[in-house]
Amino acid sequence: MTSSSDSVFVRSRNIRQLQPSATIAVTQEAARRRAVGEDIIDLSAGEPDFDTPSVIADGAIRAIQDGKTHYPPNAGILDLRAAAASHLSVLSGGRPVNADNIVVSTGAKQSLFNACFTLFGPHDSVLIPTPCWVSYPQMIHLARANPVMVAGDPEFSLKVSVEDLEEASDANTRGLMLCTPNNPTGAVYTKSELRAITEWASRRKIWVISDEIYRRIHYAPGPAPSVLDLPDELLSRVVVIYGASKAYAMTGWRIGLTLAPVEVSQAIAALQSHVTSGANHPAQYAAAVAFSDERVEGEVQNMVQQFQRRREIVVEHFREHLPGFEFVEPLGAFYLFFRVDACFGGDVNDAVTFCQRLIADGGVALVPGEAFGDDRWVRLSFAASEQQIREALKRLVLFINNLRGAKAGERAGVARQ
Repeated sequence: MTSSSDSVFVRSRNIRQLQPSATIAVTQEAARRRAVGEDIIDLSAGEPDFDTPSVIADGAIRAIQDGKTHYPPNAGILDLRAAAASHLSVLSGGRPVNADNIVVSTGAKQSLFNACFTLFGPHDSVLIPTPCWVSYPQMIHLARANPVMVAGDPEFSLKVSVEDLEEASDANTRGLMLCTPNNPTGAVYTKSELRAITEWASRRKIWVISDEIYRRIHYAPGPAPSVLDLPDELLSRVVVIYGASKAYAMTGWRIGLTLAPVEVSQAIAALQSHVTSGANHPAQYAAAVAFSDERVEGEVQNMVQQFQRRREIVVEHFREHLPGFEFVEPLGAFYLFFRVDACFGGDVNDAVTFCQRLIADGGVALVPGEAFGDDRWVRLSFAASEQQIREALKRLVLFINNLRGAKAGERAGVARQ
């Protein structure tokens, strides 16, 4: 192998604009520091800290023992697609959901990519409300389309309105990527907001990809509002992204799905047949149990209750110890998105530097908002134990107070001059 300086590798146009995942990079940096003995509390990860419920794992074990270890059907086993269809129907008040409209993929991330690559191409523009999950713009670039970032309104929990979307759209606009409950903010679009956005998209003949992977993690009665709560006539250009990762603590099992009009599902399945084929066979049986076994529901509710308790700890701590710090009060998911530009000064002049200093000096790993499209903000994940969260919050407050003190000292020194 030649050295990197002698390499003839030149990125193809396919990946020329591709950037590594910032969230994964922070998690890896936290792990590296821990490995060399540093006391690091990692609140960067976007995954539950709970183990997969045993009844789900037992479903995979039975599948392995029954020889379900060969190539599965490309679009997913019928047991899982039927269980997912029934599950989504129940979540949405009994509306009919057809298993033929579902394609199972290797995680919701692949489901998102499949949808983007199937629906969009060169010269298409796709609206992405920001802040947004780090992979959305990268997936649009990989489809050779153009991501158009639409800034959310701080007075509106960083959500976007129809007016915002209309202003950002043009004749090339073909798609909209929506995430609710939102990563990184925890904001949740109401049913009326979803209806207004979907009606606008329908009039404009714009495809909506609705990422609802956090739908079950909702801090109000029932699941979060969904496009599936809307009339059928508004769903002819809608693709729903769902999966088992978040609410069922199954991130490592890699099971996600798309629910789309049948012709779109057929195209997605054809694409997947040439990329990965079917998702992990035993994991599909595990996910079928997750979506259908009544015993799992109690486990999900318990996890959501614990997330809600942690949410209250974080929100109350910010209000008491960091008054004046702007944050989005999370109504779903397990993140707090808060603004840190009031701390900028000296050698800390963006959220990236803020997070670098915090992990080095304070021993807490968070994700800078640059990863999500706004470098004035930082994402904190409360998918960790209460003990870890409380200690991390103490360290965060101390770190911020030290920054404020240094900033005040600088101002005083300038004034004396």
